[in-house]
Amino acid sequence: METFRAPARTYVVFSGEERTQLESWLDFYRGTLLFKCDGLTADQLKERPVATSAMSLLGLLRHLTFVEQIWFESRFAGRDVVEYYKTDTDREIDFRDLESASVEEVLELYLASVATSRAVAKDRSLDDLAAKARRGIQVDLRWIYLHMIEEYARHCGHADIIRELVDATTGY
Repeated sequence: METFRAPARTYVVFSGEERTQLESWLDFYRGTLLFKCDGLTADQLKERPVATSAMSLLGLLRHLTFVEQIWFESRFAGRDVVEYYKTDTDREIDFRDLESASVEEVLELYLASVATSRAVAKDRSLDDLAAKARRGIQVDLRWIYLHMIEEYARHCGHADIIRELVDATTGY
């Protein structure tokens, strides 16, 4: 891979029913994360521009792959999943070990986890409860969408800063 190329980003809808708007915002942030990686080399995606941080753009992609798996596939659908980039002894390995998978593999797993998330949520009511509780508390699909939007928005903020430190590129 010479440079990472992000798929086209979709933009949010400005009106519509609740489900449409939640999915629109989540997809926008998924696309924004990939947009922040666009045009960078594998080495640049692995850069940790702040010496005291383990964060990198590639680490964020790996982390959000895991987040997609856990909230939609594991908690909501109740499936047993093989957690990408996590071990029993190191729950932060998604940020630390950037050499265990190629950038192409990371992107493939990320896109697959997003597709799985969409599939398990499709045709389900926002009021449907997750199959697995979160710390003993039942959450519904609406809560998961809202949490995922919050998770992506926070990490897209990190990606903004990392990208600017890597090559001075800014933009929304």
